[in-house]
Amino acid sequence: MSVEKTIGGSGDESETRFDAAIRRFDEENARDPNSEIRNGVAEPRELVHAKRLTEWVLRLCPGASEELRLAARCQHLSRWTIPRSCYEMNRAGYLQWRTELKAFHARRSGEILRELGYSDETIARVQALNLKREFPKDPEGRVLEDALCLVFLEIQFADLASKTDEAKMIGVLQKSWKKMTPAGRGEALKLKYGEREQALLKKAQLNNIA
Repeated sequence: MSVEKTIGGSGDESETRFDAAIRRFDEENARDPNSEIRNGVAEPRELVHAKRLTEWVLRLCPGASEELRLAARCQHLSRWTIPRSCYEMNRAGYLQWRTELKAFHARRSGEILRELGYSDETIARVQALNLKREFPKDPEGRVLEDALCLVFLEIQFADLASKTDEAKMIGVLQKSWKKMTPAGRGEALKLKYGEREQALLKKAQLNNIA
């Protein structure tokens, strides 16, 4: 784990390098023109997503390393700046969009971390987590993937299910379940789902997936 160096000011006005990184990531995501309701208040969508992802990472792994916490906060950094509509609306276009998004997130987060004085080693580790390198062998990568899947199931599942073909939605659920650890699956089973979502989960037969 990296040492959280104090930067600027003194006493109560001091700010650790980690705190500065989180603040910078949040400032970037606060520019998202799209909004989402969190605790009854409309907030920038990607800022909400980053906070929820961080919460899940810490719930799954209270002792998460600094690198893992940083990766969670910048996983979808400034995502709205590269919209899906800029690519062909087919699978090839989708895959190209996802590939370029991941590279963009990693590059932008690296720029911010470098400005704050993080080492090349730490930056490379954060980017490796963002890019899912060594997954599923990397234990921290698995925590991050669990958190991503849990945010999807908790927040995005119902909306996606309302506008997606049933067979395709079942496939999405099965693919997500395969990527999750037993601990992540256990948390997923504790979530509250609507009737439609419960029916889809049942049809996906997740209990039969190893």
